[in-house]
Amino acid sequence: MKLFSLMMALSLGVGLLADPAPVWANDPCADHVPQARPQNASRDIVGQELDQIIEQGHMLFAVYEDYPPYSWEDGGQPRGVDVEIARLIAEYIGVEARFNFVAAAENLDADLRNNLWRGALIGGRIANVMMRVPYDSAFACRVEQVVFTGQYQTETIAIAYRAEAYPEDRPVPAYFRFDTVAVENDSIADFYLSGLAGGQLGANIRRYPDMEAAMGALATGEVKAAMGPRAQLEHGMTEGLGLHQPPLPGFAVGTWTLGVGVNHRYRPLAYDVDDAIRAALDDGRIAGIYEAYGLSFLPPDR
Repeated sequence: MKLFSLMMALSLGVGLLADPAPVWANDPCADHVPQARPQNASRDIVGQELDQIIEQGHMLFAVYEDYPPYSWEDGGQPRGVDVEIARLIAEYIGVEARFNFVAAAENLDADLRNNLWRGALIGGRIANVMMRVPYDSAFACRVEQVVFTGQYQTETIAIAYRAEAYPEDRPVPAYFRFDTVAVENDSIADFYLSGLAGGQLGANIRRYPDMEAAMGALATGEVKAAMGPRAQLEHGMTEGLGLHQPPLPGFAVGTWTLGVGVNHRYRPLAYDVDDAIRAALDDGRIAGIYEAYGLSFLPPDR
């Protein structure tokens, strides 16, 4: 079960239904309480400093397991958008990219703690860089152990649908009071639809362990629509399906920016990672990666 979208929303401390006056609207760090920085954390890091990484000739990236089209293993070979972007970073630094495929923890705080600055309590490895980290200024204030940098994509929620079921009007969330819709269980789309219109959509929400299964149900006609991150919907598109991004009433986090995380102790590495991503955005290589996977690329605001 992939909890990434929901855990992102909960970790950022924002509701999915819009709050007209969030307490941090003007100052995202207003309620910030400084954290203790674990300077004596484990040294089990595959090349801590930038010069060590260059000397050893490789660096380790944490990517989410079984998470197409972003990161997964195909016949033992790493594949996915995040894998290819990580390779661009490693190439810029002049080393080989290696990958640690990790399961999503209960929230983003735990993912960053387990993979970037402390390590899991049992097993696990500390990575040099963690891919697909959502950025939020208030969250960045709260988690001082991580440098949030290298924003490379804007993620957005969309709806895929069976064209034959909607020959005239494309579906919007209100349609799901009457029509079935597939979502990933405990995802941001699930959370949003479950709370919409006082829970009136609940009877028509069909929950699946991941978006691949949700899109499979849509392809076979088990449901009329599916809702989730646009790239995951595009990855599962088949003949007879359509896709659009309708207005989402009351949705506070329908769009967010994704980047990378680096341990706060290794600023020179973070600078090089950011430079690598900026260069690949400017020359179109990141957009080309999305195109190669058949996905739309939404660049980050920068």
